[in-house]
Amino acid sequence: MRAVLRLVSRFGLAAFLLGLAVAGSPSPGLADPPAEHGTRLPPSQLEKHTEIEAVRLGDLIQAPAVLPFVLMLLAIAIMPLAAGHWWEKNSHKAIVAALLSVPVIIYMLARGGHDGLHELFHKVEEYVSFLALLGALFVISGGIHVQGSLAGTPLVNTGMLAFGAFLANLVGTTGASMLLVRPLLTANQSRRNKGHVFVFFIFVVSNCGGLLTPLGDPPLFLGFLNGVPFEWTLRLWPQWAVVNGLLLVIFNIWDQIVLDREEKSRPGSQLEEVMEHQPLRVLGLHNLLFLLGIVVTVYGAGRGLGNGGQPWPFGVQEGCMIALALAAYFSTKPDIRQRNRFGMGPIVEVAVLFAGIFVTMTPALLILNVRGSEMGVEAPWHFFWASGALSSFLDNAPTYLTFAATACGMEGVPLAGRYLEALLAQPAAHGAAEILAAISCGSVFMGANTYIGNGPNFMVKAIAEENGVSMPGFFGYMAYSGAVLIPLFILVTFLFFR
Repeated sequence: MRAVLRLVSRFGLAAFLLGLAVAGSPSPGLADPPAEHGTRLPPSQLEKHTEIEAVRLGDLIQAPAVLPFVLMLLAIAIMPLAAGHWWEKNSHKAIVAALLSVPVIIYMLARGGHDGLHELFHKVEEYVSFLALLGALFVISGGIHVQGSLAGTPLVNTGMLAFGAFLANLVGTTGASMLLVRPLLTANQSRRNKGHVFVFFIFVVSNCGGLLTPLGDPPLFLGFLNGVPFEWTLRLWPQWAVVNGLLLVIFNIWDQIVLDREEKSRPGSQLEEVMEHQPLRVLGLHNLLFLLGIVVTVYGAGRGLGNGGQPWPFGVQEGCMIALALAAYFSTKPDIRQRNRFGMGPIVEVAVLFAGIFVTMTPALLILNVRGSEMGVEAPWHFFWASGALSSFLDNAPTYLTFAATACGMEGVPLAGRYLEALLAQPAAHGAAEILAAISCGSVFMGANTYIGNGPNFMVKAIAEENGVSMPGFFGYMAYSGAVLIPLFILVTFLFFR
C-alpha cells in the first residue's frame, strides 16, 4: 500500500509537468533529417520513412510547446471554482480555447512543416469523430423520458445504479447519467438524507460503469478511433465486475443504514413514504432503435464491414451518426425533450473545450511518444495509478491518450494511423495489452475521484442541487471518494496489475 501511495504522490501534476519538460528537451543529433524533404523514396521504403518522420517529429518539438495544453487543462479544472460566473458562458470558453490553440497551430507548422500539418489534420479528424459520437448520444438520449417513479428503497436504488452500470456501455456515461438521474430524484423525493445516493450514482453510472465498450466513456472511444478493436474492452469485465459489484454492495449497506436512522428520528414511517410511487411509463421509446443504430455504426466502422475489412474512410461513420441524431431529433415530440429540460448548452460546451484540448495536446503526445519512458512509468500498475491520478483532476480523455502515447514510445510504435492497433499487436511478452488495460481502467475509474474528473460528474451534481438535494462540496466529495474508491483501486492494483 505504501508503494501505491508513493506512486500516486509521485505522479501529481508537478511531477507530470516536470516529466514533460524533460521529455521536451531536444536530443542532439535527432533533429537532423535522414534525407532532404525533396528526395523521393522508393515505394518500398515510403511506409518506413513515414514511420521515422512520425517519431522524429517528437524530437523536434521543445518543452514550451506543451504549455498551452497544460494551461487548457488547468483552466477546465480551476476556472469553474475561481471564476464560475464568467466561465459559465461558452463564448468565454471559446476565447480561452482559441487563445491557447492558435500558438500551437503556428508552432506545429513552423517546426514540423508538412509533418506538423499532417498531425493537426489527424487531430481534427479525431475531434470530429469524437464529437459526432457524443453529440449523437446526447441528442438521442434527450428524446427518452421516464415518467412516474419507483420506490426509493435501498434495494430499488441499488438496482437503478446497477442498471446504469450496464446502460453506460450502450449510451455512454453522459447519456446514462442524463437518462437516470431524474427518475432517481423522483424515487427518493420523500427522503431527507439522500446526498450519498447521488454521490454513488456519480461513482457507478457516471464513471466506473462505462468500461466495457468504446461507447462507454470518452477515453475508450478515443482508443477505438486510434485502433483498439471494438470488442477489446470487453476483456476488462473482471475489473468492471469487481469495482462496480463492490460499489453496489457498499452503497446498499450504506443506504440501508441511512434509511434506518431516518425511521428512528422521524415521526411516522419513512419506509411507507418511500414505498409510495407512480407507475412507470417511458416516452420516446423509438429512440432506442436510433441508439442501436449508433452501436451498429461504431462496430461496423471498426470492423470494416462492407469495406473489405478495412476501417471506413473518414466521414462515413460520422455522417451515419449525425444522420441518426437528426432523425431522432425530428421524429421525437418536442414536449418529451421539454420534460427532460433538454438543451444544446452541454454539448456546445463539450465541443468548445475539446476543440482546444485536441489541438493543444498534439505536441505533448508527440513528445511522450519518443521520450515518455524517461518519466519512469513502466509497469502496468504504474500506468494504472499515473493515468488515474491525472484523470482525477484533469480530463480523462486526453490523459488516456497521453499515457497511450507513452506506452507506444516504449514499444517503438509511432503515432501514425491506427497506432494503438499496432501497440496491441506487439508480442504478449512485452505486456502492451496489460499496460493498455491499466491505462483504460485508471482513466475510466479514477475520473470518479473528484467532481472535475469527468464531464457528467458536475452535471449530476448541478441537477441534484436544482432539485433540493444537499450535495457535498468539492472537498466533501473527495472525502467520499477517498474513503470508498481509493481502497477499491488499491485492491484492483493487487488483483490485476501487479
